[in-house]
Amino acid sequence: MNYFLFFSSCVCMCAFLQGAKLSSDYDYDYEYSPNKEATASEQSSEPAAAENRVDLEAEPSDFVLETKQIQIPSYPNAFNPSLIRWQGRLLLSFRSRNPLNGLTNLIGLVWLDEEFQPIGEPQMISLSPIPPFAFSRNQDPRLIAQGDQLLLIYNDFARSSSGTEVRRMVIAALDQTNGQFIARKPECLHCFPGEKSSQTEKNWAPFIYEDQLMLSYQIAPHIVLSPKWDGHSCEIISVSEDQIYWPWGEIRGGTPALLDGDQYLGFFHSSIPMETTHSSGKRIPHYFMGAYTFASTPPFALKSVSPKPIVGKNFYKGPAHKTWKPLRVVFPCGYVMDEKNIWIVYGRQDHEVWVTKLDKKGLLTSLQPL
Repeated sequence: MNYFLFFSSCVCMCAFLQGAKLSSDYDYDYEYSPNKEATASEQSSEPAAAENRVDLEAEPSDFVLETKQIQIPSYPNAFNPSLIRWQGRLLLSFRSRNPLNGLTNLIGLVWLDEEFQPIGEPQMISLSPIPPFAFSRNQDPRLIAQGDQLLLIYNDFARSSSGTEVRRMVIAALDQTNGQFIARKPECLHCFPGEKSSQTEKNWAPFIYEDQLMLSYQIAPHIVLSPKWDGHSCEIISVSEDQIYWPWGEIRGGTPALLDGDQYLGFFHSSIPMETTHSSGKRIPHYFMGAYTFASTPPFALKSVSPKPIVGKNFYKGPAHKTWKPLRVVFPCGYVMDEKNIWIVYGRQDHEVWVTKLDKKGLLTSLQPL
């Protein structure tokens, strides 16, 4: 590695972090409570007239071939799924609500068949709070394989150096014994360049480079960190200053990025307030999905991006489940692919698990070079 580049990147990264609001610093589904009411600032004004409402599904992406809901046995309100092909089979992770208190801190796993139907009963993963965790409120798991080791990437509350409680990213190895998964050695990443004790960290996008786990701390500009096991820390690997024009809100992490030929492919999310047919004309946040690619070697420069949100049938139409505040959510957390197709799993409206099938060539052709 070019150490001059590394040092320069460190300086650039630290300076950038001191002044910028990071893509991970936001309150999406921060703490769901079924009885929580939206504040006055979160509530919409008078609904827009019908002619001024946007129908987000009026012009679906032509490479979206199919969408369907996945029903998780015993967990009808599961959401925000991730997906991996592990040991020749499809394994899905998901997030769900605790029936005792309504908090969304349960993480489960279930095997799927090739039609994306669950096989057998789901297993809930025990992620007991350990130092420096303050208490266990796990969110948004992602699955990724580092060689022969299956990893679970999620976020939880930790106690900062100043004593405050704040969300941080966590990595746990998943081992399988007698058909059951066990989380081993959860590592809370609470020491990294630019760390602030009051700033939430969520949705760092994992990928594997030369058999090592990397984390995209931010996508645009692309800032890549390398976690250090047993050290609760990260170091900067690279900073790529590429920017993305994306008028649908700040780009934030989504799925893991997977190597495809000479580039990585990942899917992100963003949100902006809009008045749509799906919100009955009320101005509320709507979440969007997009794709991006980046180079297969440091500094992992961005190569291409979706020119507009990826939209398919039933992305936004459907039940308006009550969430922590009025939202319309499409939240991608994982995907698998072959030579012809891509299957993305995503959470819908914080209450549903869906999968969408894309024509791979059509998607890649649609991306705009940077």
